[in-house]
Amino acid sequence: MIDDKWINETWEKIEKKLSRVAVSAREKLPYTTVDGVYDNKYEKEARAWTNGFWPGMMWLMYDATKNPEYRKTAERAEELLDKALYEEVEKLDHDVGFMWHLSSGANYRLTGNKKSFIRNFCAANLLAGRYNIKGGYIRAWNFKWAGREDTTGWAIIDCMMNLPLLYWASQETGDPRFKNIAMNHADKTLKYHVREDGSVNHIVQYDPETGEFIQSHTGQGFEPTSSWSRGQSWALYGYTLSYIHTKEERYLNTAKKVANYFIAAVCDDWLPKCDFRSPKDPVIYDASAGLIAANGLIELSRVVPEHEKDMYYKAALNLIEAITNHFADWSDDTDAIITNATEAYHFGQKHIPLIYADFYFVEAMNKLKGFNTFLW
Repeated sequence: MIDDKWINETWEKIEKKLSRVAVSAREKLPYTTVDGVYDNKYEKEARAWTNGFWPGMMWLMYDATKNPEYRKTAERAEELLDKALYEEVEKLDHDVGFMWHLSSGANYRLTGNKKSFIRNFCAANLLAGRYNIKGGYIRAWNFKWAGREDTTGWAIIDCMMNLPLLYWASQETGDPRFKNIAMNHADKTLKYHVREDGSVNHIVQYDPETGEFIQSHTGQGFEPTSSWSRGQSWALYGYTLSYIHTKEERYLNTAKKVANYFIAAVCDDWLPKCDFRSPKDPVIYDASAGLIAANGLIELSRVVPEHEKDMYYKAALNLIEAITNHFADWSDDTDAIITNATEAYHFGQKHIPLIYADFYFVEAMNKLKGFNTFLW
């Protein structure tokens, strides 16, 4: 059971591990671990979509503790990301929100750093530039340049978590076009990604010339009509954030519908499988999906009517407790905290530490401790 004692003890464990790792991994942009030690995504892929979670986590810790070592590491990571922004810009995609809103955006929000504002505003313009005016969606990926499939007409549910970058740009500049793009994409996603039962499609393909729906694709789940759990959590948290930024009831209602589906799918043991509609064997967990969802549920509990708050908040606590009890590694021999995250059902690595699982765990604990550092 999560109570103040549990929260305080868990936070102390987080501080113990991350105060060490913040120094030892200062020149890295971690993705996973090799023999317990963080790797460095910067060496091979400075443009990787996950590279903002490390500085984002450092800013969460800095804001909560005021330990300058976290700030130093966050600022160094932001500098490393300049390679992607200024040397690999043609290969950046819809995930620039993850990359810069959690690094430069967080820096600007917490310190007022003007250079960080410029980086984040550049990223916002890159994301806005991916908007298909005729189609009403933000285009996903750039696979064609790598000799893979043409994704010109593709949109993915993950993009809902990148929209806060556009809301921020409108708030900072007073220019509504960024917000309008975000809302148009959210509305298109609501219509074609979110199913009646609250489950979601991962990838939807449109005709890029007309915007007409063509088909959905499997992506990282089991099959096109299944329910990839991390996609569910992107939608849950993403629509909650869109409601927070716009106060449009349709986004709140969508967040609740997706949340209700997620809770029903995971409530047996509160340990999310990689896909909620997949065969019983093999059992593939994805701890990151549960932690993303937990953050969305906490925020959702703060904006729903009083009689609905407990349902969502208690579900968040159940997810955090179960994942911590089963998948947290507090040893001094390893850099990551959360194990048993999974890249995808059919490909990629499974049951490994992934940097975004740690980010969302720290974000959730930051909320439970009452710091409520808001980076979105």
